[in-house]
Amino acid sequence: MISLRRIDHVQVCVPPDGEERAREFYGDLLGLAEIPKPQSLRANGGSWYRAGDVELHVGVEPETDPSRRHPAFEVADVDAAREYLEANGVRTKDDTPIPDRSRFSFYDPWDNRIELLAYDE
Repeated sequence: MISLRRIDHVQVCVPPDGEERAREFYGDLLGLAEIPKPQSLRANGGSWYRAGDVELHVGVEPETDPSRRHPAFEVADVDAAREYLEANGVRTKDDTPIPDRSRFSFYDPWDNRIELLAYDE
């Protein structure tokens, strides 16, 4: 069994010409505080916001690929979670590294992507 601690973030997607409108909508209209993206992901475009202790990640996708939209859950032990899922036949994939956290994604039976992560101590 996996011990999910909390939802960490949700990602939504906008087309390449939608970044400024996304900042106006999520930042100005909704009042979410924009936070810096990790350096390793900045080349992808988009923006990150904080809502309480949960983040909203706005990704830029040429065709707003629905497979990029996903929730992410914080777990106690990323390696144990991955081992458990793979032992039960669940497809997993490596994600682009981000400093100070370990992470990977997996797919439910309907091909929805779900990210699991743990912050490095």
